Amino acid sequence: MLSRQSTARQDRIDRLQQRVQQLQSQKPEGLRAQRAQERLLQTQNRVLQREQRLQQTDQARLQRLAPPPSAEQRSAATAAAQAAARGRFAAQFRSNDALQARTALMARENGWAPRHAWRRGHRAAFVAWLGPVFWPYAYSDIFSYTFWPYAYDPGYWAYAYDDFVDTVFWGTDSPYSAYARYPEPGAAITDFRARGRASVSPQTLRQLCGDPDKGVTAWPIAEITRAVQPTPEQRALLDELKAAAAKAADVFKESCADSYAMTPPGRLRAMTNRVSATLEAVRIVRPALEQFYNSLNDEQKARFNALGPNVGDRSQQQPQQEANAQAEACGDPKSSLTQLPIERIEAVVRPAGEQKEALDRLSDVTKKAVAGLQAACPDDVPLTPVGRLDAMEKRLKAMLEAAEWVQDALDKFYATLSSEQKARFNTLPQVASP
Repeated sequence: MLSRQSTARQDRIDRLQQRVQQLQSQKPEGLRAQRAQERLLQTQNRVLQREQRLQQTDQARLQRLAPPPSAEQRSAATAAAQAAARGRFAAQFRSNDALQARTALMARENGWAPRHAWRRGHRAAFVAWLGPVFWPYAYSDIFSYTFWPYAYDPGYWAYAYDDFVDTVFWGTDSPYSAYARYPEPGAAITDFRARGRASVSPQTLRQLCGDPDKGVTAWPIAEITRAVQPTPEQRALLDELKAAAAKAADVFKESCADSYAMTPPGRLRAMTNRVSATLEAVRIVRPALEQFYNSLNDEQKARFNALGPNVGDRSQQQPQQEANAQAEACGDPKSSLTQLPIERIEAVVRPAGEQKEALDRLSDVTKKAVAGLQAACPDDVPLTPVGRLDAMEKRLKAMLEAAEWVQDALDKFYATLSSEQKARFNTLPQVASP
């Protein structure tokens, strides 16, 4: 009975998501029509969110009613999860220090923007989701890294790549993503317990989506001015850079989602929209940054390059050592990024015939996408803001290409599934006992 109820609810969720997508794609003319569409969209989103919450409750009940796994199954699951943890981009950055692990976990779970984290004495951490918004601090992350690269956790982009790949399959509360959430040192991966989706205030989302260049995500224009002491001509170029930054912030306003993406194809589209907006923002800002930087004399460039807080006791050699470690981690094989989720999908969805062929194609293109991310891993940290923005653009392009490669294969595989199979795939972390 409960399984049939879950299947029927998934059918309603699919129809509601299609309706929401149709409404979002429409461009009505006239203020009255636009307001009517907005009210209808808000109503549909509320209904969709309610159905999604009920679906989560149903799946949690199904999991509790399922028979407990055997000792052999638990042992195999533990071995698979540990192998997955060793084969990720961020494997070499997992902390063995208990205090550092707890601090990093706190930063990720509270969703702190990098500059906000620094002020509180915490190192920056990649925040994958905040409510329904993927990469909530993308604006701050991209441009603050351009100016203050060594204030970031040295494994920042390794975690970003892992989260990007993982959330396509597992969602945001996966036991298999525990290694990326800084579990206590020495704890087994399967000891991880999902904490659920963090609550997000409307005010926070309004800032992220409406004013991404304000507050803790604002550009450090004042710091740049104090360090460089620009001439009147350079001040005009800095004003142009500030205007470009504001224009770049505008592109993020259209990429914020107001409802949770509960299906793997929906999550991937939400991620793609944010990465695409971030790449567009970089391309808007880059010409103005290059022009301003090229106008500086050698002394001004040196002061500009040295911007940023002193986070911790880092020697002059440490940033390069950390960059080398990150490059080494990126170069290691990453088969477990795809192997574990594909194995779990097969076990839970039980594909057959054309479904199995579609899943094989999805596995192949995901491996290709991960290889593309590996190729974009940095060999070092560029010494100039312009060089760091170039590196950032390369990484963003790799993420966007990876998403585009996977999207078509994921859509085709998902389309072959029955409603029951979709319900199991959508809630893979909850249904699949480790």
